[in-house]
Amino acid sequence: MLSARELTLRGADVLLIERNRPGTESSWAGGGILSPLYPWRYPDAVNQLAFRSQQFYPKLCEQLREHTGIDPEWTCSGLLIDTFGESDEALDWVRRNGVTAHRLAAVELNDLEPGLREPPKDALWFPEIAQARNPRLTRALRTELERLHIRVLTDTRVTNLMADSGRIIGVRSNRGTHQADAVVVCAGSWSSQLVHGLPVFPVRGQMILFRAPSGTIRHMYLREDRYAIPRRDGRVLFGSTVETDGYDKRVTQAARDELAEIARRRYPVLRDCPIEHHWAGLRPGSPNGVPFIGEHPEISGLFLDTGHYRNGLVLAPASVELCADLIERRPPALDPSPYRVPANTQIGRTTGDDV
Repeated sequence: MLSARELTLRGADVLLIERNRPGTESSWAGGGILSPLYPWRYPDAVNQLAFRSQQFYPKLCEQLREHTGIDPEWTCSGLLIDTFGESDEALDWVRRNGVTAHRLAAVELNDLEPGLREPPKDALWFPEIAQARNPRLTRALRTELERLHIRVLTDTRVTNLMADSGRIIGVRSNRGTHQADAVVVCAGSWSSQLVHGLPVFPVRGQMILFRAPSGTIRHMYLREDRYAIPRRDGRVLFGSTVETDGYDKRVTQAARDELAEIARRRYPVLRDCPIEHHWAGLRPGSPNGVPFIGEHPEISGLFLDTGHYRNGLVLAPASVELCADLIERRPPALDPSPYRVPANTQIGRTTGDDV
C-alpha cells in the first residue's frame, strides 16, 4: 500500500493486486515498534533503512490522519531493552550511530516503569523510539488508496509474472492479464512463490493482547525476544514467538500460555487483566534480515521489495522510497547495493498457495 501510494504521488498509474485484503497479513499482525529489536545485532543495511524511516514516520502518520480521519497513533513511548550482557556492544553501536540512549540506575528504572517486577540489571533506555498502532495504520492506508483513486484488485490470485526478451510485460491472475511497464513484487513471505529461488520464507509469530486500564504499562520493554507494547487506550500487546512451520498461521495454546505466563511474571498487574485476543502472522524471513530491494538482475522492469523479516513496518517508508527511486532511475538516497536481488532467481508459475 505504501508503494502504491508513493508511486501514485510521483505520477505513476498504479494497479495493486492483493491475494486477500490489503494490510491483513504481517503488517496488521506485528507489534508496531519503530525500531529493529536489538538494533546492534543487525547489519548496517537494516539500520540505515530504519534511521531514514524513523524520520518519515511522524509526518506520514500525521498526513494519514489528516487525509483519512484515522489516527495511526504514532507515539514516542520509548523502548527499554535488557541488553543481557551485551551493554558494551550496544553502547558502542549507540555512539557510532549518534543514537540517544543511556543506562538507567535501579531507582530510575523503578520511576520509569513502576509496574515492572525484577527490572533488568543491565538495560538501555531509548527515549526517542516510537511506535505506530499497525492495525490503524493499515486501515488508514486502505482509506488513503481510495482517496487517491488507486485501483485495487482484492481476493485476486497472481499465477505468474510475464516477461518477453528479458523485460517484464505484466502479470497474469485468476482475473485475467494485466500489462505493465514495471512490476513490484512486495508479497511478503509469498514473494518466493513468484520469484523462484529467492531466499524469503515464512516465519510465524504469535502475540496476545491484554485489556488493561490506561497507564498500566507506560513504555515498551524488550527482554529475551519478548516485548510489551502499551497502546494509548491501555491495551498491552505481548509477543512474540518465532516459528518456522511453513504457511501455517494457526495459533497454539502452548504459545498463548507461554506468552501469558512471561507477561504476568514481568508485570504482576496483568494478572487482573483479561486476554482479549490471540493471533499469528507470517513474517517474510531472509538469511540475515536484510531485505531485497531493487531490480531483478536479468528481467528489466521487475522490482522486488520483500524479505524484511521482523522489521517490515520499521523499514517500510525508506524501502518504498528506495524502490521508487530505482524504478524512476533517479539517484537514490541510500546505497542500493546491500539490498541487491540475487542472480540465481527465476520467474514462472506460482508454487504452493497462489500469491
